[in-house]
Amino acid sequence: MATWEEAHWESSADTGLPRSAQRSGLYQRYVPDTVDGFALGIDGGISREVTAIERSIRALNSLGAENLAGIARFLLRSEAIASSRIEGISPSAQQVALAELGQSEAVRGVSEQARFVANNMTIVRQSTTELVEVETLTVDHIVGLHQSLLPDQPRHHGLRKVQNWIGGSDWSPIGADFVPPDPDRVPGLMADLTDYMNGAAHAPLIQAAVVHAQFETIHPFTDGNGRVGRALVHTILARRGLTERAVLPISLVLATLRDTYVTGLNVYRHDAPAASVDASASINEWLTVFVRASAIAVEQSKTLMKQIEDLRSDWTNRLSTHRTSVGLRAAPRADSAVARLLDHLPEAPVVTATTLSKILDISFPAASAALDELRQAGILRTRSIERGATAYLAREVLDLITLTERTLASTKFDTRTTPPNRAVPARPENQKPDSTRPGTH
Repeated sequence: MATWEEAHWESSADTGLPRSAQRSGLYQRYVPDTVDGFALGIDGGISREVTAIERSIRALNSLGAENLAGIARFLLRSEAIASSRIEGISPSAQQVALAELGQSEAVRGVSEQARFVANNMTIVRQSTTELVEVETLTVDHIVGLHQSLLPDQPRHHGLRKVQNWIGGSDWSPIGADFVPPDPDRVPGLMADLTDYMNGAAHAPLIQAAVVHAQFETIHPFTDGNGRVGRALVHTILARRGLTERAVLPISLVLATLRDTYVTGLNVYRHDAPAASVDASASINEWLTVFVRASAIAVEQSKTLMKQIEDLRSDWTNRLSTHRTSVGLRAAPRADSAVARLLDHLPEAPVVTATTLSKILDISFPAASAALDELRQAGILRTRSIERGATAYLAREVLDLITLTERTLASTKFDTRTTPPNRAVPARPENQKPDSTRPGTH
């Protein structure tokens, strides 16, 4: 049975600190129920909503959907940037794209924040891919994911062996907003959690919600729990086959609805008997929060897909006009470097001839010619990134990423009525004000 237990804190704080920081005394810490095999009475309304949302998510991955490869990376880019922004880091989409390019080529003028986010994006993709593909998840896999997300902080690696807490004083859990379970309980709780992750007792969306809340409740690491908890949502949805290519920006929505999110987690941490009506009611209240965020993420993904389709159509028209003006056939061959590059722009909005030649497996001259043709058509712009090296930027893609992030940071998910409520990049200078941006309501 989930419960709150009383524990005693013996302060070891330096005498030079305020008296409140030196205080010893009693505090309450939480002991959650185990989740593997637990009985959960899911509210009928939530169950029906989950079914509808999961059907919509699968539609984003259907064979007939266009631009899904680009959409998946598009959403993952926004997710990684915003996930880091939850930690207070907010480089622009262009800076991050340049930093990502800098992982394979020399690029000057990129901020350390942007490099951090780009690195985090790469690590999240690699680590979650490994977790998705492994036959049986273990606690060691999650510990490995955590280490990969905090590569330069070895003191935080491994399951915690000390008491941690959320909110309140930096020196004592007394008066904290929430105190997770005793460190001695963590290995067993994490083993139980991975057992649950390896099963399919509940629908994928329900499982992802329970895993996220349980992980955040256990809080098994001394730092980086938020990053791992967000990654596990994507891991579950992908392992269950719900998001084969699309990556839903659920954590962006939860970050925007932060008060509701925190309230939902607090309600999840009930102290009612396992499988009781009260316990199920508490968990269902959290599920309501998570499912609502998922529904919003799906709708925003659909909007983004439509915007990219519209952008592709506009690119095609511009390219056709340019080619006709120089005496070429209006449409390039489908297998030409130009046509293939056009398909890749949402996936790689910042690229060089060197990188493009590797992506498309074509010669450097062919890559250069394709990039220059799109530049002449007004689809790409150039930027010097190093002596003798030029990057080509699809600014409209970068601007769309920024505008989408701004929309996802509005509590109404409509910047015409409510401005962003957290750190996001400034509105692109070449764009109309958010209030006139189509597709944000």
